[in-house]
Amino acid sequence: MQELQLKANSNKEENYKNLLPQIEALVLSEKDLIANLANISAALKSAFNWWWVGFYLVKQNELILGPFQGPVACTRIGIGRGVCGSAWQQAQTIIVADVEKFPGHIACSSASKSEIVIPIITNQQVIGVLDVDSELLNHFDATDQLYLEKLIRNISSIF
Repeated sequence: MQELQLKANSNKEENYKNLLPQIEALVLSEKDLIANLANISAALKSAFNWWWVGFYLVKQNELILGPFQGPVACTRIGIGRGVCGSAWQQAQTIIVADVEKFPGHIACSSASKSEIVIPIITNQQVIGVLDVDSELLNHFDATDQLYLEKLIRNISSIF
């Protein structure tokens, strides 16, 4: 059994610096994609207590819900739809301070107030996204973007 070593009273950047090597070690020793995505979701949720964290994977030209932690979520998202579909279409991270102000936002949960979505790119193609929601407005920033993008790059071999 794996157990994360989380430090109490750390700031956000320290939490990322502590957590990312642990996640990388955890997933690089496992071959199953679903198991790895489930553990990444659980690790991020445990460390940051976000409202929702999980993955959508591109299948048959749609984003299909993958492993996640949090309340029930939307199952299928088209390209260009909502924050996830837009991050897929644009192949770039999107940070939304207030989801109510994002054109075409898909409200899977009315409790979600802000969001960050990181595309997963292999061989110059988006194959999925990491989606993180918070029940707080303006929760995500450049620090989250830096470390979540780093996490996705560093674990790209699992895809």
